[in-house]
Amino acid sequence: MTDTHASVALHGHADAHGHGAPKHPYHLVDPSPWPIIGAFAGGLLALGGLLYMHDGQIFWVLILGLLAVLGTMAVWWRDVIREATFQGFHTPVVQLGMRYGMALFIASEVMFFSAFFWAFFSSSLFPAGGVWPPQGIHPFDPFEFPFLNTLILLLSGTTVTWAHHSLLEGNQRGLVQGLVVTVLLGMCFTSVQAYEYSHAAFHFSGGIYPSTFFMATGFHGFHVIVGTIFLCVCLFRAIRGDFKPDHHFGLEAAAWYWHFVDVVWLFLFVCIYWWGMGHAVPEIFGG
Repeated sequence: MTDTHASVALHGHADAHGHGAPKHPYHLVDPSPWPIIGAFAGGLLALGGLLYMHDGQIFWVLILGLLAVLGTMAVWWRDVIREATFQGFHTPVVQLGMRYGMALFIASEVMFFSAFFWAFFSSSLFPAGGVWPPQGIHPFDPFEFPFLNTLILLLSGTTVTWAHHSLLEGNQRGLVQGLVVTVLLGMCFTSVQAYEYSHAAFHFSGGIYPSTFFMATGFHGFHVIVGTIFLCVCLFRAIRGDFKPDHHFGLEAAAWYWHFVDVVWLFLFVCIYWWGMGHAVPEIFGG
């Protein structure tokens, strides 16, 4: 057996030119068209948004840009999954770097939501007219649908942990069951929030309270949808058998993201739904 063949046997892959696998643990990514295509798709999406906001009749550019961005994301991440699962490029060193990247991404998301909380507290602690919520605003009772959604998300945090620990123990059935339940709970949360929004007594353009409320809770709802899609992909990969107890960063990243979504919701529930009711508390509870 030649050195090249021995290297391929050791690392499990060779490149397209027949050379052996690299003798280092790092991943030198092959040239890819997706970054430049993604840049054009993002520009098209931004252009479509501007055209739609300035002239509501021109919406096809926005739809085309959105489809281009989603398509680029799908094929790019498909290539990443292939590199990790079938080509063996995601060595322990590469996985460590990806963990750092995911941690930094979540940290940037913390800053993202901090801006919304800053806007909310700046308006609620020093309200115009000295009253919060403003006159004419009837906020939600936090112990109705918001509390139900809190229970749903907390339960989903336990089920995704169940799925992760099942994988670590080699329990394929528990992994799939945990992911199925988590995805269903994520869909339940989105459905309850959509129902809540449809029965809101205020609208986005109705002042500072509706604006801060819908921006904070709405972007969180968007993150729940993204996390649910993330977990759906993990469910498909789990059924296919991609994840191994020592090689499952995709599932681990999805679980981190989902726990982050859970924690943000707890702050939203306590600060915006509960504390943010202000003088409306006695009115709602019959005081």
